[in-house]
Amino acid sequence: MLSLFLKSLLGTLAVLLIALLSKSKSFFIAGLVPLFPTFALIAHYLVGTERTLADLRVTALFGLYSLLPYAAYLLAVYWLSYRFELVATLSLATLVWGGCAALLLLTWLRFAPVTA
Repeated sequence: MLSLFLKSLLGTLAVLLIALLSKSKSFFIAGLVPLFPTFALIAHYLVGTERTLADLRVTALFGLYSLLPYAAYLLAVYWLSYRFELVATLSLATLVWGGCAALLLLTWLRFAPVTA
């Protein structure tokens, strides 16, 4: 129960930091905060303690590939923001992320490194 509370506290702190940064002169730094590996640390710790180091390496490799859907999302936000209003831009960019994430999963499941 305590670990769940600590995880939610980390999420809350991240949201507060994003909100504060978005109002500051350095508003663009708000885009860096979600990339702090809070959840990756949790995932890697759990995989590292419950599975093999080979599985941890596969998890890290998949994490690298998962940057591709995020990059597609950011490119879509940038490009769509010239053409649509905020809600439409974010909605369409989220669909782009979902499509890219689905493509990544399908490709990964077909060609992924196999661990024992």
